[in-house]
Amino acid sequence: MPTPDKAAAVAELTDKFRSSNAAVLTEYRGLTVAQLKTLRRSLGENSEYAVVKNTLTKIAANEAGITSLDDLFNGPTAVAFVTGDPVESAKGLRDFAKDNPNLVIKGGVLDGKALSADEIKKLADLESREVLLSKLAGAFKGKQSQAAQLFQALPSKLVRTVDALRAKQDEQGGAE
Repeated sequence: MPTPDKAAAVAELTDKFRSSNAAVLTEYRGLTVAQLKTLRRSLGENSEYAVVKNTLTKIAANEAGITSLDDLFNGPTAVAFVTGDPVESAKGLRDFAKDNPNLVIKGGVLDGKALSADEIKKLADLESREVLLSKLAGAFKGKQSQAAQLFQALPSKLVRTVDALRAKQDEQGGAE
């Protein structure tokens, strides 16, 4: 029979899984409290890093409809719940893990799809959403200016062709 505290913890974790775009499971064995504090700051504003109990978190994930993480709930586990840009948080985890090898990325979930540790590292290699959107906007702007140049070139080319024909006719008419 679950205690009210455990039931409340499961409900809170379930809510976090449902309201997050992504969740990344890590093993934090060997990290100090100061290092965990640094990690929390490196994840950005839109992420929450929580040390969790495996059994309760597994129940919460299952209640939220996420069953792909069941095998990852072993050893000391912490979860980064991401409500904003998952790339930013993945970069924060990857960069922190480079400096602190005790942080091990186990895997995670992004928009309901399971991710392996390698896929999370690949996600970290992507550029941020804002950078990708600005590149897309730049590409659209470039295509629009190319189209504008093309539309301007057509009438001027037509005028030059007509002038050349008229000049040729004048030469032929003057030669006769």
